[in-house]
Amino acid sequence: MTDRLLSGSERLDAVLGGGLPLNGITLLIGRPGSGKTILAQQYLFHNATVDRPGLYLSTVSEPLEKILRYSQSLDYFDTSALGARVIYEDIGQHMHDAGLTGALERITELLKRLQPGFMVIDSFKALQAFATDAGAFRRFLHELAGRLSAMPVSSFWVGEYQGVETSEAPEFAVSDAIVSLSTEREAERETRVLQVLKIRGSGFSSGKHSYRLSRGGLELFPRLADPIDTSAYDEVPERMSSGVAALDDMLADGYQRGASTLLAGPSGVGKTLLALHFVFAGAERGEPGVVATFQENPVQLERILRGFSWSLENPKIELMYRSPVDMYLDEWVYDFLDTVERTGARRVAIDSLGDLRAACRDELRFREYIYSLLQRCARAQVSVTMTQEVPELFGIRRLSEYGISHMSDNVVLLQFLHGNSKLKRAITVLKTRGSAHDHRLHQFEITSDGVTLGQPFGPEQDLI
Repeated sequence: MTDRLLSGSERLDAVLGGGLPLNGITLLIGRPGSGKTILAQQYLFHNATVDRPGLYLSTVSEPLEKILRYSQSLDYFDTSALGARVIYEDIGQHMHDAGLTGALERITELLKRLQPGFMVIDSFKALQAFATDAGAFRRFLHELAGRLSAMPVSSFWVGEYQGVETSEAPEFAVSDAIVSLSTEREAERETRVLQVLKIRGSGFSSGKHSYRLSRGGLELFPRLADPIDTSAYDEVPERMSSGVAALDDMLADGYQRGASTLLAGPSGVGKTLLALHFVFAGAERGEPGVVATFQENPVQLERILRGFSWSLENPKIELMYRSPVDMYLDEWVYDFLDTVERTGARRVAIDSLGDLRAACRDELRFREYIYSLLQRCARAQVSVTMTQEVPELFGIRRLSEYGISHMSDNVVLLQFLHGNSKLKRAITVLKTRGSAHDHRLHQFEITSDGVTLGQPFGPEQDLI
């Protein structure tokens, strides 16, 4: 027996601290179109039983027939449950005939006769229009809350509350939990956001959590902000090849397993190719890998790979291609983690961080996500290579605008240089955490064999 009301979504229940208070009053608030009715019915069908049915009461904001018509297109809507474990009622006429008194009498009669385990009132805010004054509405709230508390029933009060109403409306003081659904806009990108404002006597995950609405209902992508975990975990001391032998030498025999590597440089310098070297070198050793990309679709990437005798048909490689258009960073992170777990990947390449940053609303959240992602991969001994484009084509002055270089275990800089009136590519290992490395600037070329490194540039060479 649990003292929590579950939603059927593990991620949503986790954000709610294990679920909403059982037999409590939950205010579900948000603008029209935010998904309040969808989420309320998701709870309704998940919790309703024949012995303890779910009761959905429409008031005067939206006709019951319209609610049912749109709800039938959702996957969780079970037509066979109607009238048995799920019951819809319209109390609008009772309100028109007898105001709040009529609504209270009808609700009380249904509670006594049906003995529901779960009840939704949609829209609850619409009831305010039938109060003769503020005092009358407060008396109605007191009576309704008292009758609900006398019975083992969990209830959702759904309403289009916003702004100052969330602190002044009396129903907010009566409720045991408050969940807000909203939409945030940045430039031309809109993101749906769920935020828990209150759960009486319980902790919950603070902050804003992205969600999407689909035929399956509301799918939540909780804010990824892992606290520091100081517990010990098994660390594999072996080194991993970068896929380029000469670079391994510069790194003092390759990367450490579970390490994160940032490959930074201007467009076209070879960052993606170096990341692919790392993943395909692992595949040759029997290690599964994931290539997460945003710019090259599978056809384009396969064309690039064939030029170096690689292929996406390699059973050890999984391509995770996502369009950067209308992408939620939150959704991508969970998709990425699920893909890594499903494939058992030991090496992953993310190309690029710039596309991920464009999908995030602010820099702080982006850093939280990358930190949490790298920490989870490190504890699972999954090695991550990330690419980052820098704005300068020559004379690079900064690596990352987001502080990711500080979080990375290794930082490799790729750049273009002028030498004797000829454009040259150069590579430098700027950082290897806890290990020695070659600080010198090496020339490299891209051939049919991939990346090949040459000798270090000498001090006598005129390079810009």
